[in-house]
Amino acid sequence: MGNEAKSTTATIIPTLKYHDAVSAIGFLCNAFGFEKMLVVPGDGGTIAHAQLSYGNGMIMLGSVRDTEFDELQRPPRDVGGVGTQSPYIIVADADAHYRHAIDAGAEIVLEIADQDHGGRLYSCRDPEGYLWSFGTYDPWAPEHP
Repeated sequence: MGNEAKSTTATIIPTLKYHDAVSAIGFLCNAFGFEKMLVVPGDGGTIAHAQLSYGNGMIMLGSVRDTEFDELQRPPRDVGGVGTQSPYIIVADADAHYRHAIDAGAEIVLEIADQDHGGRLYSCRDPEGYLWSFGTYDPWAPEHP
């Protein structure tokens, strides 16, 4: 079954819902270095769909709406501030990324530190409570089996 994935840049793309998706896009690009690939405006200043890239990875996001899908996914602040999953993003320089995220207003929840399994990592929350981890550990690198 693992061989059935389409050959493309990234086969796993996290999706997120935000109450203020316009501000979230600005924050994610400014604080974390994402780049806008596609932003589709919705009614009343909302975002129907957006695609942001980071390296060869991507996230998709949109505004919280009254849809069947939105009944299945909520921002962390709507459910007590705790999420059940979080993206890990590989960065070249975790310390520089960490400082930039702090300057942009990210809430650091795990300070930057060397990890037992290799690499350097920190974790933070965005303004709507999503947990993000950024680190130098690259499980795809040849030195990591």
